[in-house]
Amino acid sequence: MSHILVILSSFVLLLVVTHATAITYTVTNNASNTAGGRRFTKEIGASYARRTLASATDFVWKSLQITNPADRIDTVHKVSLTVETMDGVAYTSNDQIHLSANYVQGYSGNVKTEVTGVLYHEMTHVWQWTGNGQAPGGLIEGIADYVRLKAGYAPSHWVRAGQGNRWDQGYDVTARFLDYCNSLRNGFVAELNKKMRGGYSDAFFNDLLGKSVNQLWTDYKAKFNN
Repeated sequence: MSHILVILSSFVLLLVVTHATAITYTVTNNASNTAGGRRFTKEIGASYARRTLASATDFVWKSLQITNPADRIDTVHKVSLTVETMDGVAYTSNDQIHLSANYVQGYSGNVKTEVTGVLYHEMTHVWQWTGNGQAPGGLIEGIADYVRLKAGYAPSHWVRAGQGNRWDQGYDVTARFLDYCNSLRNGFVAELNKKMRGGYSDAFFNDLLGKSVNQLWTDYKAKFNN
């Protein structure tokens, strides 16, 4: 009897954990009557987009080492993707991702692969810590592009390693720099993200790698530009 109770208790616990960590994904195409919206439907599709949101979440959790629910933003239970007519590429507000139908329409390459990469970037914004708003915007965008890079969705037009003017320039420049830092200490980006849960300081780089971020940038430039 005690064995049965243990099994039942374990089953109930599994249900609770599964329910607590389940995320719902929705995709809405508000630009379905435009060229970009129609291209989204034809070449990407809502079903693929939902699967990509789910796989991106799993990859972000793994990359940033936030597989423990206690380490995540506990207010996120649903993530929505809305395709709409707007400038730019995409943006994320809390748990809501917005994708530009104009960008989808005008993209000249494989739009399905490109949008997949964009969604990995935007999903990182849903789950990453921002130092309570204190972290440089370029670092926030750099971490999102770092995840996209490690997922294998870096487009050909990105800068090469060693290029860029500042470590916190953002996007691909900072992503390449963070990849270098992570090569010095595997898991560095994940540890940096964890430190940013309650605030931010450039000293985090020194704490984790034993050098200032400016010295690391100098070393990085020297390595790839020689």
